[in-house]
Amino acid sequence: MLFAVTLPFLNEIVALFLVSVLIAYICYKIKLVPIAGFLIAGVIIGPNALALVQDIELVDMLAEIGIILLLFTIGIEFSLEKLARIRNAILVGGGLQVIITIASVVGILLLFQVDYKIAIYTGCLVALSSTAIILGLLSEQSKTDTPVGRLSLAVLIFQDLAIIAMVLLVPILSGQSDSIADVFWVLGKAIALIAVVVFSARKIVPWILEKVAQTRRQELFLLTVMAICFGTAALTNLAEVSLALGAFLAGLVVSESHYSEHALSEILPLKTIFNAVFFVSVGMLLDLQFVIDNPLLLLSIAFGILALKFLISSASILVLGYPIRVAAATGLVLAQIGEFSFVLERAGRVAGLTPGGFGEVGSQTFIAVSVLLMLLTPLMLKLSPNVGELLSKTPLKKFGEKLEESAEELQSTDLEDHVILIGYGPAGRNLANVLIESGIPFVVIEMNPESVNEMREQGINAIYGDASRTPILEHAVIYKAKLCVVVINDPRVTPRIIKLANYLNPTIQVIARTRYMSEVEPLKQAGAHQVVPAEMETTVRLYSNVLKSYMISDEEIEQHIRDLRKEDYQIMRGSIQEAHLMVLQGLDDEGLHTRAVIVREGSYAAGKSLGELMLRNRYQITVLTVHRGENHFGNPAGEFTLKPGDRLIMVGLADRFAEAGEIFREKDVPEDLKRA
Repeated sequence: MLFAVTLPFLNEIVALFLVSVLIAYICYKIKLVPIAGFLIAGVIIGPNALALVQDIELVDMLAEIGIILLLFTIGIEFSLEKLARIRNAILVGGGLQVIITIASVVGILLLFQVDYKIAIYTGCLVALSSTAIILGLLSEQSKTDTPVGRLSLAVLIFQDLAIIAMVLLVPILSGQSDSIADVFWVLGKAIALIAVVVFSARKIVPWILEKVAQTRRQELFLLTVMAICFGTAALTNLAEVSLALGAFLAGLVVSESHYSEHALSEILPLKTIFNAVFFVSVGMLLDLQFVIDNPLLLLSIAFGILALKFLISSASILVLGYPIRVAAATGLVLAQIGEFSFVLERAGRVAGLTPGGFGEVGSQTFIAVSVLLMLLTPLMLKLSPNVGELLSKTPLKKFGEKLEESAEELQSTDLEDHVILIGYGPAGRNLANVLIESGIPFVVIEMNPESVNEMREQGINAIYGDASRTPILEHAVIYKAKLCVVVINDPRVTPRIIKLANYLNPTIQVIARTRYMSEVEPLKQAGAHQVVPAEMETTVRLYSNVLKSYMISDEEIEQHIRDLRKEDYQIMRGSIQEAHLMVLQGLDDEGLHTRAVIVREGSYAAGKSLGELMLRNRYQITVLTVHRGENHFGNPAGEFTLKPGDRLIMVGLADRFAEAGEIFREKDVPEDLKRA
């Protein structure tokens, strides 16, 4: 006789995943982010619509696992060193955002005679933003390492830490506890726990992962990583501290080992599944009939929260010294209500608290507005650069200029024939080290105030500011610079920087780094003389290593690489190291004063002979060669007439090139540079 074992929740799980897949697929087809699809799927299958899923507790349990895995992967991707670098942004930017938002909501609700304890609780709900959606979208669009990405993460980290205190405040606000000593006791335990985790990250966990990795058993490695994740979360739970904080700390522990990337790849599939369940669970809470009955109320509150959080978040970033362009973009990204607000709302409901003190109406209003703002987050992220650019054209552009102005005092005015390095991320740091070791003069332009302070402490010439603005490049002595290297992760701003650098100094050489091959041609058209795409260099490096493994000679490998680039990457030419060598080429003592310039359409030089330009007599500049298409003219005579597109190789002093720049500059300022 066969015994059948029934799983009462199996049908609900099947319904949950089938509808989620279907809606996510439709969202993919109409180019809507999957998170929006999961929220919509939750609304459809929830008890307030088709009621395909009735066991809300089961879904909530799976959603909690999704939150743990999400925070764990965030911790893995963000090491202790990175946290230390943005500590001011976390404490100041995040702290101001949370505190001012709560205070503003309290002030508004007090005007409507809402009890101050309920007002504080409601302010906590509004203050939190969505870590899951924001970081997911930033990662998907490769924007985590941009200024907006780093600042958003800093504020989100503070919010995730603040949720601990908020949850502990709920019993006090509801009248179940009169002692605030309980709050400080749990916070003390959280701090002690963090200290233990930091010690483990440095000493214990890397050793454990090393031993497990040596077994070369994938299943054992995965089990170990899962044990660290849920074990740390369980320990924080025993200490009556947030599960989310425990998961994040567990990720930080793993991030300090050499196996963090492997651990991340192993756990990503699980995170994807449970995160989908979490967003479905959020959608299931929404009552469609309530939305249909109160559209104007919900839209008004949603717009008010969006505007409030945008203004407060932007102001909090401005306090850190960032320009309005970055602050406004970050503020818009953070202008929704987050998933941890639902955790807090659930805790408040158990204690008898509701948003605004309006009972079930308040709860449904909060849920509907939160889901609406979550659905709008992809659009807000897309519009954020445009909003930042728009505000940078207003008088608000003066915000964040104090540090930029101080750069003029710190910047040495005797720089010449130097490199202007724009961006001080990993690539910028590596290049700066090479320049230091080679004794090549350089100045760094960076928009992270902490990085600027770090460089100044190390004696590196550093300027805080936006390199897409003329005054900042002028502080970097752009007119006498030989080379400009752009290594920022902001594809919207990079072309403008390239155009502006070429306009201010037509004799400068510009090298840009980008992530993808598709971005190379637009940067070339913007005026970059060399573009190094990380995507291509990774492919070429892999190709080279494979050939070397089969004992192919270096000469033959170079030929294969040239053929590869000729066929598949026609925008690039030369050997595998050409772009990297260009940084140093010509910057030695003998070639220090050699420059190359392209004759631009509309410049004074176009159509003039070398004799008419009087480069040698007036500027003491000698033209060594003129490149015109495939033809090369060495030591051209005075009657040689220049045409647009000619490339001149010249030798002279830096200040002379600065004076002669007017000859090669376009007569009319390009429209997109007029506001710089």
